[in-house]
Parts: sequence; C-alpha cells; structure tokens
Amino acid sequence: MSERTYINAAQQRLLQMLMRLAGHEIDGLSPSELTHALRTSPSNVTRDLANLKEAGMAEEVMPNRWRLTPRVVQISVAAQLAFSKAQQKLDEAQQRFSRVR
Repeated sequence: MSERTYINAAQQRLLQMLMRLAGHEIDGLSPSELTHALRTSPSNVTRDLANLKEAGMAEEVMPNRWRLTPRVVQISVAAQLAFSKAQQKLDEAQQRFSRVR
C-alpha cells in the first residue's frame, strides 16, 4: 500500500486552513476569505471551522472573523522547549566527552 492511500482531502484542507489562518491572529479571516483561498465550498469552511473550534485551535474573533487560538502557539512553545532540552543534553555530552584527563 502506498502513502497516497492514506491521504484524505478533508484532512488536508483542514491543515491548509490552519496554515492560512496563521499570521491573522489579530483580525482573523472571514469564512468567505477562507473559501476563496482554499478554493472550496462555504459548507466545507463552516465544517472545518467548527472542527477547529471543537479542537480548541480556532475561535471566532468577532462576528464572521476567525483566528487561531493560543493553543497553536503553545504547540510551538512546547516544541521549542523540547529542542532546548535536547540541546542541553547534547552540550552536556560534548563537555563530558571532550574533557582532557
């Protein structure tokens, strides 16, 4: 079975919506802007926004404007923390193995 077998158009559209909302955390985007940008139907956008809202990843800013929630940024912060911890372990190993005795 190839990787393409597992690709789902609706899930791909949802991920594209997340990426499209990024950078619009202040004023958000309207569903019609998302419909146009994603080249999909208004009903798909409504469904996708409802799913993102349920997951805590998007919120309605004002009537008819949507943005990412802090939860998405928190994912980035968690990744950065993991990278920092990994770098600390690498630094400690480098110091340990480069000591001259």
